[in-house]
Amino acid sequence: MASSSGPALNEELQCSICLEVFTDPVTTPCGHNFCRSCLSKCWTNTKTCFCPLCKDTFSRRPDLKINTTLREVVQHFNEKLNLGEPEVFCDVCGERKQKAVKTCLTCQCSYCETHLEPHLSVPRLKKHKLINAVENLEDYICQKHERPLELFCRDDQTCVCLSCTEGEHRTHNTVPIEEESREKKNQLVQTQIDVHQMIQDRMKKIQEIKHSVELRKRNTEEEKSSIVELFTDLICSIERCQSEQLKMMEEQQKTAEKQAEVLIKELQQEITELKRRNTELEQLSHTDDHLHLIQMSSSLYSRPHSKNWTEIRIDSDVNLKSLISALTELKKTQETLNEKLSQTGLKWAQTFAVDVTLDPDTANPYLILSEDGKQVSLGDIKRNVPENPKRFDHAVCVLAKQGFSSGRFYYEVQVKGKTGWDLGVAREFINRKEDIWLWSTADGFWALSLWNGNEYSIIDNPSVSLSLKPEKVGVFVDYEEGLVSFYEVESRSHLYSFTGQTFTEKLYPYFNPGRNDEGKNSNPLIISPLMD
Repeated sequence: MASSSGPALNEELQCSICLEVFTDPVTTPCGHNFCRSCLSKCWTNTKTCFCPLCKDTFSRRPDLKINTTLREVVQHFNEKLNLGEPEVFCDVCGERKQKAVKTCLTCQCSYCETHLEPHLSVPRLKKHKLINAVENLEDYICQKHERPLELFCRDDQTCVCLSCTEGEHRTHNTVPIEEESREKKNQLVQTQIDVHQMIQDRMKKIQEIKHSVELRKRNTEEEKSSIVELFTDLICSIERCQSEQLKMMEEQQKTAEKQAEVLIKELQQEITELKRRNTELEQLSHTDDHLHLIQMSSSLYSRPHSKNWTEIRIDSDVNLKSLISALTELKKTQETLNEKLSQTGLKWAQTFAVDVTLDPDTANPYLILSEDGKQVSLGDIKRNVPENPKRFDHAVCVLAKQGFSSGRFYYEVQVKGKTGWDLGVAREFINRKEDIWLWSTADGFWALSLWNGNEYSIIDNPSVSLSLKPEKVGVFVDYEEGLVSFYEVESRSHLYSFTGQTFTEKLYPYFNPGRNDEGKNSNPLIISPLMD
């Protein structure tokens, strides 16, 4: 940032929908600002327009115009951010060097607009690798082969050149550096969203603590009045007890206030650190310097470590009001969940049936797929199959050819006669090269499993045991709702649902026919056509 006020200004100029600096900002009648495109998407297909921040509703759709003053502030802010970038000068210019606009990794030189022209017109030079002008050119060149670092080795987590892939990295999983940068940027965006949510949660917790202290203070005053009234009619010896009781209550109140001060201070320190980290993520997520993004951001992907504030609170009552309130809220939550599950019943889910076919490029070498791609079982012999980055090398799994990044989809699988299997969906960029004994949502799998012939469970941490024994399983996904549901088709029963999930990658139907179990589990998993 150009000044110490940068992080705070950045937050003020940030759209609360996309969490980015405003683009064409508009102002709602309630006074809040959003990107025009973000607000338009939010109001698409809605009968009643409302403010996404304060939830104020508007009787008619407001005629929103761009806030030109705010847009100018945003432009000025973006220009100040760019001032911190180092100037790089053309290597070809004579005495009066011009500012470089591009650096050629092949020629290992930086060029101004004039001297860059041959790279844009000469066919041979047009094949060279151009990037935005950089000062530290040596960081973008392989020191061993003196060639551009154009690839990323996912096995060794390092950038390599084409010559490296012909030597020690020949059998490694390498991808273009731009592809790896896109994935890292996606991870940064998700981490940024998590950090932003953590900030909001802690600010909310501060208000909760302050409210609890105030509520406890009011309750303390009420109780003090009651005690004074009760002890007024008693003898002097009881009055001494009254004094002691009042003093104890006041000390408890002071203790609660001190505890609140400590908690609020700690929360504010976390918010300050999270805002600092959010600013770093913001700057890094907008860079076009792919290599710098990969090398500098690895320490920022993980969710920041902090205390679990969920259960920390100041007790604000001295009776059963809080317990009754908590039980009431729990009952409401259960009723809401049951209502939602009933709305996503099997008959409704089947209206979103899709044609699913197994993808042989992802299948473990020991798996046997039918010619029509509708059945899979485990064989005894490892097949000679070509190497493929999509293939499961150790886990006996296979994915469908069809992937889904939006909407709803449903499919059914015959599991009758088997003693072990896994079914569900998996995200696109899962680890396919290691053998993990038990997949979970943390690994990018949402699955139902059968073990030892009769142990049905949901694969999660911790796992959830089921009592029903399905012969045909229906799998339903609502991508936007973050919902994955499993059904027993024959009895039309709901088995389990993952709710409140966040999907950021394509989801693929996932199948694991399980070990043969000495022939007891040799039956294939069969993708069933949907019955009319």
